[in-house]
Amino acid sequence: MFCSHCGKEIDSNTKFCPFCGKSSTETSVHSQQITNGTVTVSNLKDNSNIIKKESQGCFTIYEHQNDLSVTPSTSFLSYYMNQMNIKKRQVLCELNGNSIRMQAGAMQWISGNIEMTSDVKSVGSLIGKVVKGAVTGESAVKPVYQGTGMVMLEPTYRHLLIENVESWGSGMVLDDGLFLACDTSLKESISKRNNFSSALLGGEGLFNLCLSGKGFCVLESPVPREELIEFKLDNSCVKIDGNMAIAWSSSLNFTVEKAANTLIGSGLSGEGFVNVYRGTGKILMAPTLPGTVHDYKTKGPEQTEATSSQGIVSSVASSLFDL
Repeated sequence: MFCSHCGKEIDSNTKFCPFCGKSSTETSVHSQQITNGTVTVSNLKDNSNIIKKESQGCFTIYEHQNDLSVTPSTSFLSYYMNQMNIKKRQVLCELNGNSIRMQAGAMQWISGNIEMTSDVKSVGSLIGKVVKGAVTGESAVKPVYQGTGMVMLEPTYRHLLIENVESWGSGMVLDDGLFLACDTSLKESISKRNNFSSALLGGEGLFNLCLSGKGFCVLESPVPREELIEFKLDNSCVKIDGNMAIAWSSSLNFTVEKAANTLIGSGLSGEGFVNVYRGTGKILMAPTLPGTVHDYKTKGPEQTEATSSQGIVSSVASSLFDL
């Protein structure tokens, strides 16, 4: 038999795989086939080079362990990409009468009796979706797939996460560009900043996509789940220097404040302004985003993107202190 996690051949009597240490009680990946009506899909779940990373609801994340379609000129780069966990990942959506919504152009193939609709009911609806997509960094129109069968999404090198939106309370606010797919049972809305200063200095933008209700969503994260820090707030407060929060509960009050009590103190500390989340809810933070490594020469973390400590006021203050 074969291990359902790493695909290695193991003894049928063993309880744990000697290669990856996972339980071998699951069905062998080589004995699995996906049958949907008259469609049988082979070399997917029974492919030793493709492993299942996560599964919730109708969504399953698969990861290609090695890129087998390289050329002599690209093999060197592909080898080191693989060593650094840069791998192709895909989402398989298995529908049984339910429906999903996804980013435009994300579909790779469909099997079974599945219908795709644009989810645009009128000209006014289209204009509203265009505006919503423009301010949140998502596609203007997200096609809906409904029926019985399978939908496979295009491969990506980004890290894929499946989140239970209901566990985020009243709603889950996403950083721009994270949304990939979700159950249509989830409601989409726009979360806007409470004040102009939080939009100007926070680095998170004026508007963000907010998902609410019961169901699951798939996110394209810049970092793997293993590096994400999760904060659970119970009428408390978290301060983050920069736009490193990739998702947070809509129940949290997001503001931008001085790191110290005074503007001069904030400037001297090298922190300037920080993003502040208050209330009860959750935060997912990516502490290893590019540019967050401490640089002793500049007396603080060097950010490659616009963050709360690079706002207009702090930039002026920093220039004055450097004179």
